[in-house]
This record gives sequence, structure tokens and C-alpha cells, in this order.
Amino acid sequence: MNGRLRLGLIGCGFFAQNHLHAWRDLKAEGVDLVAVCDTDAERAKAAAASFGVPRWYTDAREMLANEQLGLVDIATQMGTHLELVLLAIGHGVPTIVQKPFGVDIAQVRQMVEASDRAGVFLAVHENFRFQKPLRRIREVVESGAIGKPSWARISFRTGYDIYTGQPYLSRQERFVLIDVGVHVLDVARALLGEVTHLTAELQRRNAAAIGEDTATMLLRHESGAVSVVECTYGSRRVPDSFPETLIEVEGERGAIASRIGNLVEVTIDGKMTSSSEDPEVLPWATRPWHVAQESVLATCRHMLEALRAGRPAATSAADNLRTFALVEAAYQAAGKVAPVA
Repeated sequence: MNGRLRLGLIGCGFFAQNHLHAWRDLKAEGVDLVAVCDTDAERAKAAAASFGVPRWYTDAREMLANEQLGLVDIATQMGTHLELVLLAIGHGVPTIVQKPFGVDIAQVRQMVEASDRAGVFLAVHENFRFQKPLRRIREVVESGAIGKPSWARISFRTGYDIYTGQPYLSRQERFVLIDVGVHVLDVARALLGEVTHLTAELQRRNAAAIGEDTATMLLRHESGAVSVVECTYGSRRVPDSFPETLIEVEGERGAIASRIGNLVEVTIDGKMTSSSEDPEVLPWATRPWHVAQESVLATCRHMLEALRAGRPAATSAADNLRTFALVEAAYQAAGKVAPVA
């Protein structure tokens, strides 16, 4: 794929602002954001004005019919994803969709199958894989420097008030596992490979939330490694690590761990070295969100490169189906335990 790419963005809400900034940064790399769409007319109009987008819409069908798009980025709530993804695929437009991929695995499979049948590029905006500390950890693990991994902990624990910016989260019957668990489970797959089985415990620690706000999972990977994966919005610890994901991986020769402040420690044969993996604070970013914001730009750039190279993205629809299967399995496994005699 050569020449400039005409992009349309669907969804101009809270997190979509990061997408808008990222795509504007990628203008120098051949991307033209030509249209935005949101069911809230004022929000769509404001996004277009703020980011110099020529046209705005309130109906995605109208946008896809009118614009000759080379890529559409769907940054809406998960309940809208199935309809919008199928609409874009029906127009033959390569598509990126924000996580969570869908509301359940049946929807996710439907979107994957539609993409496969049509031969249309479909990828999930799973930005945790592209966070700078994780990129460093994965590089070390894949290099073999710490030996074959046998155990890991992936932990996203915070008491940050996520509800003010995204109030709909408190009304979801499926909450932290599908919202954040999908991120940390994807990290577990990226570091240790596919999973054979898991167990899970879910808790609701905040009475204001309808769904679970804490999830703790134990995974067995095909490699034989075991990982503990946890996420919560109900933590009381200080200092709060938001929005960092803290990771530890132990191997035959050593270990690697991320610490609060985006520090990464590597221990090999008893000798430890550390490095700062704090990402650049982009001109439009703010601490502590800069970790996520830089990864949004990195994710969008990766998607663009994959599309132009004619290859699937690392977080392709088919790949993310395997991550979503872990989310579904965790919901199914929750509370199913062997009682202690």
C-alpha cells in the first residue's frame, strides 16, 4: 500500500482523544484524518475543530458511504463494536477496533469470521503490549537472557478514580476483567505463550460498581510456566502505581521485573542491573498518563506499518480472539473451586 492513507475515526470520547492526537502525529508518516464520527454532534464537531479534521458525522453509515477511506479506527464503547466492525468490513475498509473487542466471545468470533471471509484487515487496539517497559521486558525474555521462563506475575492494582472520566464503567455487569483483565491477560500471553487452563476469583470491593472491580487469576501455560494475573480498581496501597502494570518474570538463569516509576530490573546469574524505561512525555501527554499515551502512538504506528506491509498486526483479530477466550474462561471459572476438607 503506497501513498497517503485516508483515515476515519469513529468515537470522539474520553480515550479517543489519545487516538486523535496519535493520528495527528502520524500525518508526517502519510496519514490524513479526513473525518470523525460520534453520535454526539457537539463532540464530533469539537473534535473536528480541535484537530483540523475536514468533516464530521453523527452516523457511521453516512461517513463510510461518503468517504473513500483506507482505514477506520473505532474508539467507541464495546457494545457498539459488532455493528460498527461489520459495517466497516462490509465496505471493505481495513479496521482497527478499541478493546474490549466485543461484549462476549460469540460477538468476537463473529467479527473474526467476517474479517476472514472478506479478506479485510482487522486488528484490536491492544496498547499494553506497546508500553515501553513491557517492550523492554519482552525483549529480554525473548532473548533468552534469563533462561526459559517458569513463573510470572502481571499486576495492575490501583485505587485511581476511573469512574469520573468513564462513568459507564460502574454500570457494567462485566467490569474489571473485561476492561483491564483483557490487557493483563494479553500481556501474560505475550510473555509466556498460550494458556492451557486457568482459575479465577472475582470480587466487588466498591459498592458503587455493579460488576466486579477485582480479579485474581492463576494460569498454566503450554510451556509449563505458571502466571499470576491480577487487576483491581479497589487497591489501597501507597504509593499507587497507576497507570503502570507491574511485571515479574522468573527464568532458569535469572529474573526481570518492572518497578514503580517505569524502572526495569534484570537479574542474571545473581547480578542485577536496572534501567529507566520511562517513555517520552509527548507534547500532548501528561504524567502519569504518558505511559499509556505514548503506547497509543506506538500502537497506531504498528497498525499502520502492518497494513502497509500487507501482514496481520501483532494484535490482529485472530490473535485477540485468543486473549478474549481467556477473559471468557475466567468468568466461567470464577467461584468453581475444590472445597477444603
